Amino acid sequence: MSASPISASTSSPNKWIILGTVMFGTFMSTLDSSIVNIALPTIRRELDAGDSVEWIVLCYLLTTTSTLLIMGKLSDWIGRRQMYITGFFVFVLGSLLCGLAWNLWSLVGFRVVQGLGAAMIYAIGPAIISDAFSSKERGQAMGLMGSVVAAGSSAGPVIGGLLLGKFGWSSIFFVNVPIGLLAIWRAWTILPESPKVTGQRFDLVGAGLFLVGVTTLLTAIEFGPEPRYGWDNPLVIGLLSVGSVLLVSFLFWEMRVKEPMLRLSLFRIRPFTMAILAAFCGFLASGGNLFVIPFFLQQLLKLNPEQAGLVLLAGPLTLSVVAPLGGYLSSRVSTRWLSSFGLLITATGYFAFSFLDTSWDWKDVVWRSSLVSLGFGLFQSPNSSSALNAAPLDQRGIASSMIAFMRNLGFVVGIALAAAVWYSTRNRFALANGVTPEATDAQLLGMHYAYLVMAGLVLTGAIISFSRGKLVLGVRSEEVMLGARSEE
Repeated sequence: MSASPISASTSSPNKWIILGTVMFGTFMSTLDSSIVNIALPTIRRELDAGDSVEWIVLCYLLTTTSTLLIMGKLSDWIGRRQMYITGFFVFVLGSLLCGLAWNLWSLVGFRVVQGLGAAMIYAIGPAIISDAFSSKERGQAMGLMGSVVAAGSSAGPVIGGLLLGKFGWSSIFFVNVPIGLLAIWRAWTILPESPKVTGQRFDLVGAGLFLVGVTTLLTAIEFGPEPRYGWDNPLVIGLLSVGSVLLVSFLFWEMRVKEPMLRLSLFRIRPFTMAILAAFCGFLASGGNLFVIPFFLQQLLKLNPEQAGLVLLAGPLTLSVVAPLGGYLSSRVSTRWLSSFGLLITATGYFAFSFLDTSWDWKDVVWRSSLVSLGFGLFQSPNSSSALNAAPLDQRGIASSMIAFMRNLGFVVGIALAAAVWYSTRNRFALANGVTPEATDAQLLGMHYAYLVMAGLVLTGAIISFSRGKLVLGVRSEEVMLGARSEE
């Protein structure tokens, strides 16, 4: 192996310019993730897509989630700068092709191309920032990144609505082309060369097992809550079984192969493992909330889509303000305490949501959403910084992609889990009381239990976060097991 790592205690002289470049790309890719959802009804009508329109979102999600770790490993191998710029080229190409799509399935295929580019961007961005900033400054940088993610998420529906009204659905993809080319130029001229791991073969078998296993498992998780399938459907059971077997095979292969895609010794670093597990718990709840709350606002509170969208802005706007604060505090307060306290606030917010009722107005939702985002803003940036600080430098790309993978996986599994709790509870209530599952009382009870589960998941994440212990400031993989040096 060879690498010329930046010391954990030093920063790049161009660190803020590098951060601005990565923030620009992150905003663009995050904006695209949220902008497409608002166009689905229009695409469904104009392309005569029917219920299959869900594949426009599903294929993108499956592609990004299943390839994140692969992209992270490749970035350690060929260099983060090269991978990041390549990701933007692929993303821009995919966006152009999506805008030119002539039917649903051509659009789905081009979304896969777009998803591959997005996976490179998502996986590598945090690692580039981690290389540029010292361990004491990474929390602040990650906080600013968190505000950009929140801004992209909240701006997507607004910008998407304007583009749809003026130029049609193709414009939401075409707009990425000039912006993406500008991002490529900035990355090409600003980003420095990054450390590379040389003398290794790429683990094709491990990558294949992981790719097919995750794709199969996530497809089953997506189909399971749907009424036309169900968890007892033979197709869903088969996909779950095959996906689980492939992922277990992946772990066994990685333990035995000489040059694995994912070095399992990384998970012997307690601060890293606790950080990603805590993040997974947090994103499980986030996925569940994103699934349940729009139905509550529109079906039970009878708000129209525009009103519901404005109410839902409270969370991202709060996060965009608090995330930099969380990053700033992370260099002054122990990550163990700050992240855990943030999750406790978030758990309190979800618990407050468990009392939801049709007598609520928009203000009752806004303050609870703001409380959830307040806590998550204090948690997310210090937690990500802690995970990257603990990872060895020659594995920072795979560590960065692991954080992104846990985020995506948490969203997918969280949606499925919330749907399962909500639907099963309301169905039991309806059967016991002789009403339809769509009855208001049945729906409310199901949502109550879904939010109680979310609160429990985040509380579990807080306990995990608090148990992380001291940080390891890694330099090489060979030092992982030699003990931890305290950063806090």
